[in-house]
Amino acid sequence: MQSLWMIAASFLFACMGVCVKLAAKTHSAVEITFYRSFISLILMYGLVCLRGVPLRTPHLHWQITRGTVGFLALFSYFYAITLLPLATAVTLNYTSAIFLAVYLALAGWQTRHGMLGALAVGLLGVVMLLKPTFHADQLFGGLVGLGSGVLAGMAYFSVRELGARGEPETRTVFYFSLVSSVGAGVWLLFSEIHTVDRHSALLLFGVASFATVAQLAMTRAYSRGKTLTSAALAYSTVIFSSLFGMLLWGEVLDASAWGAIGLIVLSGIAATHFSRASPVERD
Repeated sequence: MQSLWMIAASFLFACMGVCVKLAAKTHSAVEITFYRSFISLILMYGLVCLRGVPLRTPHLHWQITRGTVGFLALFSYFYAITLLPLATAVTLNYTSAIFLAVYLALAGWQTRHGMLGALAVGLLGVVMLLKPTFHADQLFGGLVGLGSGVLAGMAYFSVRELGARGEPETRTVFYFSLVSSVGAGVWLLFSEIHTVDRHSALLLFGVASFATVAQLAMTRAYSRGKTLTSAALAYSTVIFSSLFGMLLWGEVLDASAWGAIGLIVLSGIAATHFSRASPVERD
């Protein structure tokens, strides 16, 4: 099933998150966004040329819209990490699946209550696992993080629409990287730029490389698979991130955390079941 590409994407996004967490010690959110996007643009241009995919598209408006919304979502997510505890920022970003379901409903999709319930259970598992907490001085950061979820859900909806119009995922990711590079590049003209040394260069390249391959897998999942199933499977990023935390930083998960992971896994399984039962979307 094409939606299973989201599991690969989730693993790679978790790898990207590790690099972002380390790179954020020396670089701002807009710098990380720029390097992530520009390196990805170079990689995607090479891949597009290698596959012989023409860059000319009959859906330029959708590509620019997807790129713009995706850029704002990406920057908002990185910026929220600098303002909030990482757990809070990640949790707020993962509201994207809920907003995606809302956008699909507004677009006229017939979504089953079981599918929406599965997504809600997955989000509950994310909240339980990350244990986010708010403080009065974090209100602005909380709004930024929530905004990243709203924008990410909109970006995923655009990816689905582009796939339905026959756009290859390589071209979609290329335009996303292009628009994000231009947006972040202009922003950097009015921002402080920090020196890139060998260590930070490796981290920034890691951010871009993992993100590029993850974007390809994610785009395939949303464009060729079942949209809400892919959204539910995206929660597996939390599982991979938790494992990385244990391996790299010695983080120990308690019983409630493993229970939360169980909810996330059940969410993906339930979403797959209800998606197969849906008369609206079929393999």
